[in-house]
Formats: sequence, C-alpha cells, structure tokens
Amino acid sequence: MMPQARLITPVLIGGCIILMLGFAIRASFGVFQIPIATEFGWPRAEFSLAIAIQNLAWGIGQPLFGALAERFGDRRAIVAGALLYAAGLVLSAWAVTPLQHQLLEILVGFGIAGTGFGVILAVVGRATSDANRSLALGIATAAGSAGQVFGAPVAEALLAVMPWQQVFLIFAAVILLALFALPMLRAPVRASRAELEESLGHVLKRAFRDPSYTLIFLGFFSCGYQLAFITAHFPAFVTEMCGAIDPSGMIASLGVSTTSALGAWAISLIGIANIGGSIMAGWLGKRYTKKYLLAGIYAARTLIAAAFILTPITPATVVLFSLSMGALWLATVPLTSGLVAHIYGLRYMGTLYGFVFLSHQIGSFLGVWLGGKLYDIYGSYTTVWWIGVGVGAFSAIVHLPIRERVMELRAA
Repeated sequence: MMPQARLITPVLIGGCIILMLGFAIRASFGVFQIPIATEFGWPRAEFSLAIAIQNLAWGIGQPLFGALAERFGDRRAIVAGALLYAAGLVLSAWAVTPLQHQLLEILVGFGIAGTGFGVILAVVGRATSDANRSLALGIATAAGSAGQVFGAPVAEALLAVMPWQQVFLIFAAVILLALFALPMLRAPVRASRAELEESLGHVLKRAFRDPSYTLIFLGFFSCGYQLAFITAHFPAFVTEMCGAIDPSGMIASLGVSTTSALGAWAISLIGIANIGGSIMAGWLGKRYTKKYLLAGIYAARTLIAAAFILTPITPATVVLFSLSMGALWLATVPLTSGLVAHIYGLRYMGTLYGFVFLSHQIGSFLGVWLGGKLYDIYGSYTTVWWIGVGVGAFSAIVHLPIRERVMELRAA
C-alpha cells in the first residue's frame, strides 16, 4: 500500500479517535489518587507506585506491541491492547490492597501500549506521504491531548455522583467502544515472516550501534518524567496548595467550585494548549531541524517549571503554568517519532520508536513513584519538582549532537 498524498485520511481519523479515547482515560488517573488513598487509608506512595508500574509496563509493552503490529497486523495489536486495557480497569475496580492495584496496573500499562502512540503513529506514518507525515503525526498526537481535555474533568464529575469503582467500569466500556474506529485503519501490506525476522534484527542492530539513536533514547527520558509526574500528582498538588492559600476566593472567580476541580481542570487546560502545540510542532518539524526544535522545547519546559515553583502558587499561576507547559506537553512526540522515521525508515518505525519510548516510560515510572515517595518523606513535592527541572535541562543538551540524516538500512 503506497502512502496517501492527502493529509486527512481514514487512517488518520481512526487513529485520532482511538488515541483520544485511550488518552482521556489515562490522563484521568491522577484524579483518583486522593479518593482511593482516602478510602483505604494508603500512604500517597502506594497509589503512586501503582501508576508508576502502569507507566513502566506501558514502556516495556511499547516495542513488543510495535513488533506484534509489524508481524501480525496493526489492527490485531490494537484489539489486544484494548482488551488488556479494559480487563485491567475492570479488575482494578475490585482491588482492595495496594499490591492488587499495582499488579493490575501492569495490564492497564500494556493496554495503553497497544492503543497508544507507538502503534497508532506507526500506522499513520506508513499511510501518509513524506510531505504530510510530520504534520499528520502532530495531528494524531494532538488527538491524545484532546482526550486529556475532557478526561480528567469527566472523571471528576463522575466521582461526584458515583464511587471510583463504577467510574473504572465505565472507562473500560469506553476503551472497548474505541474499537469501532478500527475498520478505518487499513494496515499496510506486511513482509513475509522470514523477511521480517531477518530484516528487523538487522535494523535493530544498526540502530543500537548508532550514537544518535542512543541520544534520542536518553533525551526522551525527561519527557516521561515531567509528564507523568504532573499527570499523576498535579491535581493533588493543586488541591493542597491552592486550598491553603485561596482566602480571597480566586478559585470561585475562575469559575471553578473547588480546589479538587481546579486540579482536574489544570490537566484539561494542559490538553487544550497542547492541541495547538502538537500540531504546530508537526508543522515546524517539516520545515526545520527536528533535533534543534526538541532541544528548544526541553529548554523552554525547564524554564517554565523552574519559574512556576519559584513563584507563589495561586490559582492564577496554576492556569498560566498549565497553558504554558501544555503548549509544549506532547510537542516532543511528533518530532521524536518523526526523527526516528526520518533516520531509520518507516518499515520498523513502530518497534524502533517503541524502544525509544521505553526510555520515556522509565522516566514516567520514576516521576510518578518519586513524587509519591518523596511526598511521604518531606510532605511536599518540591524535591521531585526540581529533579524534573534538572533532567529537562539534560534533555535539551543531549539532543544537540544528534546526526539528523537518513541511515541506509541494507537487508541482512
């Protein structure tokens, strides 16, 4: 199947629907932190570890689902991911101990891997022309942000009228409904099994020996750390900080009734800003050097995070931070995936991007887990926040030496 010259195709539309619904659920997990911890009397670190394990499982599952999609077909990989996602949510609704939650988040993490960026972006990339690829990847990434816009507020609204267990069951049904978009994803023709096994091993060997691939891998770490920490802990952070410092009623003046709701809406604002940010990143990636764009994004994130924690935390600064960080939130994804596709080709983009994404999810694991652990030790998120500032600066630097040129991948 030849890549299509049109930008808007059924593949792009179907991929956007699946990403939007899947990420709406994923972005809402931070809203459940206080209700679940309060019901069972768990330390903050217990629920944080469950979400951290989910992120790590997502990272481990990403190259596996990428290879599964390339061997057996994209749609089969997506169906497997959706079933695992739904099963993890349903079983989590009946979990009553931290260990049960933590183990079941492995299923959820693998489910996200099967329905998330690694598989969907590879499908979109292969079905899109060279001229439109970067922008199409940006639009698909923006769809994930669109899900984030309504995911956390919807979860907050549902929690106001029903137990968190029922919300998990509703979300399980939603991810299965996303499969109705599957017929739109017409998978490209696959290679034979023997050819696939031989060529994939050769491609991975070449990539793993390339210093640029290592730098891309290392640079994606901070993205995962920052995003996962904020997604999992920012609602609780906002609830506690603004609840203690809003005697003037500014929260109500913003049209938000409670600090808990402000925390959920902060995640939504990040998603709103990132719709434009992701599309803009995709547009810029077609015209400018991707490694410099990535370095600039990480540098800007570092400055924004440092400025936020150094200024007094108020509802107004929460809104300003959410919009500023949101514009850069997933802007790294179309650029990083596009960089992998540009250097190493499209055929095994899912697997190659999947291994890079593992670094992202190792960072996610540490961001979520350290957030809860250090909070329990120090009673605040300040230390883990400054670690995020440091790793963001590191990522800005390591992207600069990347050699952004096409690598010829000969058959083994």
